[in-house]
Amino acid sequence: MAASRVFCLLALTISLLSVIFTVSGHNITQILSQSPEYSSFNSYLSQTKLNDEINSRTTITVLVLNNDAMSSLAGKHPLSVVKTALSLLVLLDYYDPLKLHKISQGTTLTTTLYQTTGRAAGNLGFVNVTDLKGGKVGFGSAAPGSKLDANYTKSVKQIPYNISVLEINAPIIAPGILTAPAPSNNMTELLEKAGCKTFASMLASSGVLKTYESTVEKGLTVFAPSDEAFRGVPDLTKLTQAEVVSLLEYHALAEYKPKGSLKINRNVISTLATNGAGKYDLTTSTSGDEVILHTGVGPSRVADTLVDETPLVVFKLDKVLLPIELFGKSPSPAPEPVSTPTPTPSAKSLSPTPTKSPSPPVAASPPAPPADESSEEAPSDSPTSSENIRAKNAAFHVNTHAYFTAMVTLAATSLFL
Repeated sequence: MAASRVFCLLALTISLLSVIFTVSGHNITQILSQSPEYSSFNSYLSQTKLNDEINSRTTITVLVLNNDAMSSLAGKHPLSVVKTALSLLVLLDYYDPLKLHKISQGTTLTTTLYQTTGRAAGNLGFVNVTDLKGGKVGFGSAAPGSKLDANYTKSVKQIPYNISVLEINAPIIAPGILTAPAPSNNMTELLEKAGCKTFASMLASSGVLKTYESTVEKGLTVFAPSDEAFRGVPDLTKLTQAEVVSLLEYHALAEYKPKGSLKINRNVISTLATNGAGKYDLTTSTSGDEVILHTGVGPSRVADTLVDETPLVVFKLDKVLLPIELFGKSPSPAPEPVSTPTPTPSAKSLSPTPTKSPSPPVAASPPAPPADESSEEAPSDSPTSSENIRAKNAAFHVNTHAYFTAMVTLAATSLFL
């Protein structure tokens, strides 16, 4: 009997491991690379880094365009405009062919990746999905007066309820979406309006602003500390001019790396100040949808995205990035000794007391059962979270391990009761 129970527990463990590896992630680039008819769409996802944003999310639907349908966008608009148009084709929910034809009341509005940019006024960040007569499903902008200009044509790939890839026959065009945004030529003005006046002033007086501007064309990521972030930092007046330049260059990357790319980053990141292996670099970790930058001295949170117009992205930070090369590693505070006064024994304390049996451990509440794949409703979208990259555990998330441990513990308890 004992051997049978052990065998059952082993089988359950293997099954749970299989589930974990199945839902651990997806790669939209690899999925689309198997179908040459989506090569143009796939290429633009990579150029705009939308592939990273898609891969960083756990529940998502991608409406893909074949090469003929992409011809209305490809090469006819700036890359920033193409990115906006494609972000309307990324739905932050799971839709497979079955769910498309079982939409409540036949029509619904669903959130898109464009809505998360903060630039979508009104309903521009939503898409209308309508189950039409004759088995057709139409897609269109949720803006008032918009038509259902795109139709579902076929299913490409599903990993329930992780990612669904569906083909539509035309792009979804929201009002004004094909208009190129005004270029952000004046970075100083942008930073000052965003509450980063101290950082802007340092860039201008040091000459590093010109370095930033000369890098923009090929790709630039700027981490701009807020004015509040400079409070409590070490005295920067003690730095030499060369060290100030290194500090400011440390706050930028010579590549376009939007938030989605930072969220899935697993490698050490070189900055403009990097001048050799392991010098002036950064690592990242995530907490929910937040991105944290690590310097070796202390963490800094990406508080906001000020600009995301390919090939430039500017983030606002809540703390100044302090490179270990300039400020050294912060020592861990030593634990304070706890002094416990020795009580004076009393006559009552000298009397023997009966030994009390320890209370049995309280069993942990079992986790919620996994969603039934036959259910019409998909689980809500939740951002992927990962541990600090320095822990070298980027392949799996903490909550996955906790779920796995809880399931095995529950199974073992059930088997041996």
